[in-house]
This record gives sequence, C-alpha cells and structure tokens, in this order.
Amino acid sequence: MIKVGDCLVSEDVIEKSFACNVQACKGVCCIEGDAGAPIEPSEIETIHQNINQIKEEMDEDGLKTLHSIGFSEKDPFDQMLVTTCKPNKECVFVVRKNGILNCAIELANQKNDFNFQKPISCHLYPVRVDKYNEFYALNYHRWSICADACTKGEIENIKVYQFAQKALERKFGKEWYEDLEKSIKEYLNKK
Repeated sequence: MIKVGDCLVSEDVIEKSFACNVQACKGVCCIEGDAGAPIEPSEIETIHQNINQIKEEMDEDGLKTLHSIGFSEKDPFDQMLVTTCKPNKECVFVVRKNGILNCAIELANQKNDFNFQKPISCHLYPVRVDKYNEFYALNYHRWSICADACTKGEIENIKVYQFAQKALERKFGKEWYEDLEKSIKEYLNKK
C-alpha cells in the first residue's frame, strides 16, 4: 500500500489494468450483487433536490419502487445506506437504453447539469473505499463480469487509478490526485 494524505491505496489500484467496456458487459454491474449501490448520507439530499428531473429518466418499475419504498434504505446485513432495488433486484435508478443498462441519475444530470453524476460508489467503481478510523482504504474490486474491462485496460494501457481519475478527484480533490500520481511514480521507481 502507498499512503496519500489520509488514504492507503492498494498496489492493485496502481498496477492492475481496467477500462470499462460497456459494449461488452452491457452495464451488468448495475444489477448484479445482493443489494443496491452504497450511497452516502450527503448524496440523499442531492438526489431529493433533483428527483423530479431524475424521475423523467426512470422506467415504470423504478417509478413504482420509488413511490412505494423510496430510493434508499439500510442494507440489512451491514446497515450501510444503499439504493433500493426494484422487485427484479435491479437498482431503482437502472434503465435500459439500446440494450445497455444506464443510470437515470446520470442521464438526468447529462440533460440538466445539476452537478451530480451518480452516487460516488458507482462513479469510483472498480475502486472501493472503506473508512478505518482516520484512514480511507482504497482497494480494487475484482469481479468476473469485468473481465472485458481488464482486457481493454491492458490493450489501452490504462490502470485502475487512471480509469477512476474523475471519480477520485470528485471524492478527494484534484490536488490529492496529483499527489497520488507523484506517489505512484516514486513507488514504481523503487520497484
């Protein structure tokens, strides 16, 4: 691990290749798993403020779920806030466009520019962030459904941290990301 500010970044985030290949996977990461997407308490207010624009992009099942149980809940296993899921287990915000799964929040933001692309946990993927006391731990989440993304990353020579640059800057700031790049250069020079 390397330390950047109050973050411990795993070697996999630095060394592994990744570049999302949505044409191959069709966005299946938005519907796989046992719960909705992790969501931060501060993000709930932003979604509430923009829900009318977001609703315009949602599908019928998502709207029914939104009206009956809302868009967030606590995961029963770890009590973490997550997006609710439709009866078919898809995230409440998942919509299909041309055979590819999309996020209604992201689509609404593209049209209305309310400065919230999607929950940070989704934006950061495949980087997962955990908080331990005063430190954040940044790890690379390996998932078989992302095999095409690993291949594409290798071909295009894109590492996980490079793929997640905009999301990492959103979470930790541009200066932090610049420090990350400097630390990575030092780390690789020592190898």
